[in-house]
Amino acid sequence: MTSTVPTAEALRSALAGLLDGLPPKQAAQAVERLIANYRGRTPTDAPVLRDRSDVVAYAAYRMPATFEAVRSALAGLAAAAPAWAPGSHVDVGGGTGAATWAVDATWAEPRTTTVLDWAEPALALGRELASDAPSAALRAADWQRRIIGPGLQLPATDLVTVSYVLGELTPGARRAVVAEAARAAQAVVLIEPGTPDGYLRIREAREQLTDAGMRVAAPCPHSGTCPIVPGEDWCHFSARVSRSSLHRQVKGGSLAYEDEKFSYVAAVRFPADPARARITRKPQIRKGMVLLDLCTAEDGLRRDTVTKRHGPLYREARDADWGDAWPAEPDS
Repeated sequence: MTSTVPTAEALRSALAGLLDGLPPKQAAQAVERLIANYRGRTPTDAPVLRDRSDVVAYAAYRMPATFEAVRSALAGLAAAAPAWAPGSHVDVGGGTGAATWAVDATWAEPRTTTVLDWAEPALALGRELASDAPSAALRAADWQRRIIGPGLQLPATDLVTVSYVLGELTPGARRAVVAEAARAAQAVVLIEPGTPDGYLRIREAREQLTDAGMRVAAPCPHSGTCPIVPGEDWCHFSARVSRSSLHRQVKGGSLAYEDEKFSYVAAVRFPADPARARITRKPQIRKGMVLLDLCTAEDGLRRDTVTKRHGPLYREARDADWGDAWPAEPDS
């Protein structure tokens, strides 16, 4: 696995240069309007990103968060299948290419990359950003304009990513895209916002992928029915994102970071070793104990209490984070 630092730093540098010449007020207004549109209902034949100024503003604002969320999801897949690496990648609805950068930060080259999106301005900017990327795979990526929905045809490929796209599609289009990804790929990684609705879209797609014969590699420790009761809770995780000046201007915040909440599933057609359990909430550290909320292969949802008497396991629990695999059960 390659280090995430060079790719992440190169992306931040490329994004910082995008806003040169674009008045900060105009950029902030464009982001606010685009966020409002994304939270509404967008017809599949009307891309939200209409021109370069839209794309520049939104890429500078959203690409870092999308990159970190996708990178976290891909890390879950890579941990479950450490001997596997994609030699080909298709990013469906990839826009300006955040997921392609995340793939590059996760696995070493060589790799062929194809980015499909319906918005030509987004593809053009993605191509421009990738042209100066540190890796040959990004520089050589093929950026193609496609309608994302029924009738989509994908080439046979090792990996398909679909990030922050399913929520923009009608239910029928969503099912068509997931079905085509499952048909074409050896591994499919789907990422949506970490909201109740985003989780439900991932849950539905997860069932569709397993019905198509794929097995879940991450984050779930099994490929069976999700044990969460819809409407009572939702499965999601968090990725830390460095805030740009545009982030701070739009959100009126002063912190140097924010946490991107996301839901995801990674499913495969090759051998993988999912975590025995996954930490589904931020661990609660108490005096002499750590409370871990887990999703497990054997017991579904479970809370474990790890105390000092568990020795090394207690130290491991204190260092554990939300979303981590939990490799062993404490002795009772």
